[in-house]
Amino acid sequence: MPASSVSTPPASPLYDQHGRPLEYLRLAVTDRCNLRCFYCMPEQGIQYMPRQELLSYEEMLRLCSLLAGLGVRKVRLTGGEPFVRRDLMPFIERLVEVPGIADVSLTTNGVLTRPHVPALARLGIRSVNLSLDTLNRERFHRITRRDELPQVLATLQALLDEGIQVKINAVVMEGQNIEDLIPLAELSRELPVDVRFIEEMPFNGGSHAATPASLPWHHQRIRQHLEQHFGALTPLPRPAGATAADYTIAGHTGSVGIIAAYSRTFCGSCNRLRLTPEGGLKTCLYDQGVLDTRALLRGGASDADIRAALAQAFRNRAKDGFEAEQQRPLHQLSFESMATIGG
Repeated sequence: MPASSVSTPPASPLYDQHGRPLEYLRLAVTDRCNLRCFYCMPEQGIQYMPRQELLSYEEMLRLCSLLAGLGVRKVRLTGGEPFVRRDLMPFIERLVEVPGIADVSLTTNGVLTRPHVPALARLGIRSVNLSLDTLNRERFHRITRRDELPQVLATLQALLDEGIQVKINAVVMEGQNIEDLIPLAELSRELPVDVRFIEEMPFNGGSHAATPASLPWHHQRIRQHLEQHFGALTPLPRPAGATAADYTIAGHTGSVGIIAAYSRTFCGSCNRLRLTPEGGLKTCLYDQGVLDTRALLRGGASDADIRAALAQAFRNRAKDGFEAEQQRPLHQLSFESMATIGG
């Protein structure tokens, strides 16, 4: 039975010490990617982990099962690019059967995704986040260092044809794609998509200087830019734990959203956990990693041992992304690539 129709009674919600529920896991299945987006990694790529150091699918399923027993209800598969990892679809088939997981979704760059879209729909995958920073082929090539825009747009159409909810994620970058904000938002005029504009973050693997303290395109400026073209944006209700502030535009079928990922205005209600490809637990995007689950899994830890270690990590969660950043060694400002974190 697909996870979307599981009727297992939910476990008691799991809370951190700040009273925030932990219900949502972002699971990075690989650190590899077939694009080289300059805001994520250097042109030559990053030093990928040997495959034996990545969590196996069986290890991921065990962790997802344990987390579901603790109250996690949603799992989003990320990377790198999830479809770069072999045998991803059989893994998804098993993941949607995990008792207690009510929602499985994924984030993809869309290059390899199109052939799998019908199967995703059959498995009950209701939502896909599609990374797309521009609709201009030349700029797409410049940003990603690959000429793959037609494949991404074909994936977008295939997802819509299957009735899968699509959220388009666009990172807003000074001097790179500002002229694309309006054309991207225009997609929501006729299409039932949510076009989300994301503040640039420092997770670039050393490809360029970390995001400055004064962010040129912060969330307020992005909204002002959109309103200068479309008129006033109408706020939509914000679900608990949401990172995006979503808006409707008069006459548009879909919506637009703005994610203050660097300003970190949503930390007070964050319900997300992250597992990196090698099993590092992150209770905040900006932390250094708070638990090595791979060591526990491969060291013979029992389920009870792992649950106890997870609970201890949750009880020591940073209050927000700024506190988590300050706790990194030497307050370092050189961050890993987003490909190694899972978005």
